[in-house]
Parts: sequence; structure tokens; C-alpha cells
Amino acid sequence: MTGPALAPDALALMRHDMRSGRRVGLAVSGGSDSTALLVLAIEALGPEPLVVLSFDHRLREGSAAELGRVADFCAGRGIAHRTLIWTEGAGPGNLADAARRARYEAVARAARLDGCETVALGHTRDDQAETVLMGLARNAGLEGLCGMRPSFRQGGIRFLRPILHESRATLRRMLVENGIGWSDDPTNADPAYLRTRARTALAALGDLGIDAASLAGAAERLADTRNAIARLLSDWAMLNTRQEGGDLLIDTDALATLAPDMQRRVMGSAILWLNGATYAPRAPALLRLAQAGDGTLAGVRVLADRGALRLTRELAAVGPDRPWGQVWDGRWRISGPGGAGMRIGALGAAGLRDCPGWRETGMPRATLMASPALRDDRGGLIAAPLAGWPNGFTARLAAPRDHFPRWMIRD
Repeated sequence: MTGPALAPDALALMRHDMRSGRRVGLAVSGGSDSTALLVLAIEALGPEPLVVLSFDHRLREGSAAELGRVADFCAGRGIAHRTLIWTEGAGPGNLADAARRARYEAVARAARLDGCETVALGHTRDDQAETVLMGLARNAGLEGLCGMRPSFRQGGIRFLRPILHESRATLRRMLVENGIGWSDDPTNADPAYLRTRARTALAALGDLGIDAASLAGAAERLADTRNAIARLLSDWAMLNTRQEGGDLLIDTDALATLAPDMQRRVMGSAILWLNGATYAPRAPALLRLAQAGDGTLAGVRVLADRGALRLTRELAAVGPDRPWGQVWDGRWRISGPGGAGMRIGALGAAGLRDCPGWRETGMPRATLMASPALRDDRGGLIAAPLAGWPNGFTARLAAPRDHFPRWMIRD
């Protein structure tokens, strides 16, 4: 087969995983883009190392049949396939955002269970161009106009976009030439969705010489600028921040010397490092927090602390308890003589009272209440490593969130 191909950098990572004995995950919905991704992956890697993960949101009729066709396609080629179902459903709020979060969480969880380090996504150059237009519609800054990243980490999995450089038309032509069909999601034509309207607007911009290729190219150049700024701020953070018990302390005098946009970037990165979210809060809120030196934003508490801003996790916003051996709150691991039935969660106020030596740690009460603790299956406190009661256990930040300056240039 000639024509489109997986991006060389992404392909090299996938082959490295194969050589290390790991499988390679593919997120496939049955649409043309993800089907083309699957076909290209079979050509480049063979069927044996692949695990296809399909997520059914159960938001419209026909989705189960579409994923059934994906399963049949995989079965006919000896490829492992998993259908993941959104059993919780959407609650109040933004449906699209809730569906996206659920999809990535489920895919990451399934990929880990299947021995994958990497999952490939089927986003194309057209998706990238539409994302840039959507950013313009939202009055986005630099980050919003850089489009989608070629790679990112979430839920302990590295997600890649190996066909971000390919056009949808080229991929569909490849499928047609090889007699491979796909499913069309009717919501992709629904003007109620901003992405659909962006797709329509993109088609109308051709007379100005603006097309998917030019917009994707602009996004790539803006991403280079974003990455250069991130490297500069990472160097700045090496000199002007420090970590303590999972908190980040930022030198207030050094922060004040930065231009407001750079202050916003530092504060936004610090909050994302702590809360693990995808997007930072808006610029005005970040700047107000930096100037006030006290407050709570996006699950992060900010305190003035001896010439520094201390950013710590807000107790009310930490993640749910996790079984022994898992990462808690997206960033903490506890090591030691643990076993079945033990759970990791926030220490809390009651747990802190059971740690008589916590004041000797020198850590703020707010920090320690949101710190990791180990409990037995009846809720009894076994250990609180950061609160002066390790009891043979240690707590450490899990990569890549173990070092803030390096994390700032993680891509």
C-alpha cells in the first residue's frame, strides 16, 4: 500500500513499545479517520501487537452496531478488540466535555490492563484546522491556537496522534481504493455543535487561500513558539520554585518581575501540575490569584509562605480513594509493606488528629490534610508518610509529575 503513512516519530515510539514487549493501543470508533489509522497501523506494525479500544457513549442509536462492525473487522484480522461502555452516563453540565473525559479515562484504564504504554488516536489535519477555528471563535490565546498536540500523557498512558499530518480526503481515498468501509456519525453534520460549524466555515474560506493545510501549518508554528516559551519558563522555574511535600513554592519577588502573561503561564502550569486537569483557568483568575497571594482556584489552595506562594491541593477537590498499588489523585504513590484491602486516600482532618507529630514536619495543616494516607479495609489509619507517621511506608510523586520544571516541557 502506498500513500498516507503514520508519522515517523509516532511510529518509532510504537515500535519501541513492541520491542519492549508491550502492546500498542488504538482508539477506533469506526469512522473514516480512526479506521484509516487502524489500517495504517496494521501495515506498519502487523496485527499481533495491536489492541483496538472502542468507546460507546450510548448517546445515540446505532453506535453499538458501528462498534460491532469494528469488532468484526478486527476479528477477521486476528486483532484484539475491546468495546468500552459509558455506564455512568452524563450528569449536569457540559455533555461533550463529560463524554470526552469519560472516554479518555476508560481508554487509558483499558490500555493499562492490556499492557499498553501508548494509545494512538485518529485525529487528522482537518481536525487540527477545525480546532484552530474553534479557538478563534472562543477568543483563545496562544495555547488555544496551537491546536491539538501530537502527543500527551493522561491516566498513565501516552496518547499519540500519528495521522495529524494527513488530510481526511487522502485517508478516505485510501480506504475506498482498498475496499474498506466506515461509519458516518450523524452528529458530525449537526450544526448545533461548534466543530460542525467550524467545518462548514473552513470550506467557505477556500477563496481566501485558507484551507486545512494552511491552518494546520500555522498551528504548528504557534506550537513551536509555545514550546520555546515553556522551555524558558522551565529554566526560570529551576531557579525560582521548589517542591515540598507535593506542594509547589514560587518565589514571590521573582514572580513579580515577570510580565503578566508570563505570570499567568507560571501560575497556570503550577495549577495543572497539582490538579492534573487538561486546561488551566482563565487568565484574569490566574493573575488575581498571583497578586492576592491567597485563595482557591481549580482545586488548588494558594497560601503566602515566607516570601513565596505555596500552592497545595485543596482537600475538597482531591481524587477518590484508590486500591493499594495504584496512583492516587493522579500523582501520589505509596510504597512499603502493603497488601490487599488497603486503600490510599486523603488524610483529612480526622486522620491528622491521629498523627500527633504532624506539627514537627513544618508543613501547613492544609497541605497535610490533602496528603496521601493509607487505610485498612475498615477505614483504620495505617500510615500518613508526610504527616510524621510513616509506619514503614513512603509517599512519592509519580512521574511525570515528580519534577515541576521538567513537567513544564513534558511534550
